[in-house]
Amino acid sequence: MRTDELEERLGERLRALRIRRDLTQVELAEEANVSLGALKRLERGMGSTTTTLVSVLRALDEERWIDALGPGPSRFNPLDVLEARNKRAAKVPGAPRVRRRRTDVR
Repeated sequence: MRTDELEERLGERLRALRIRRDLTQVELAEEANVSLGALKRLERGMGSTTTTLVSVLRALDEERWIDALGPGPSRFNPLDVLEARNKRAAKVPGAPRVRRRRTDVR
């Protein structure tokens, strides 16, 4: 599916939610603190910012939509990145070896 088709689908769903909540575009725009034009563009799938989308979702009390966009964040450990980088470098012939210093202080 093309990007413009996905934006249009998102806009249709937001419009349907607004109508189910019995809100006008003016009321929702004011509640979300976005311009009426920005809300109209969002609902028509004509391009919008993530700020506008998040503001509208908050005003509709539907922030959980964001969780549905993808998996939640995993714990990030920078040492895992370093270890993976060192493993890749060790596989490349002629690559400089990186030595770790012992950090335990007694």
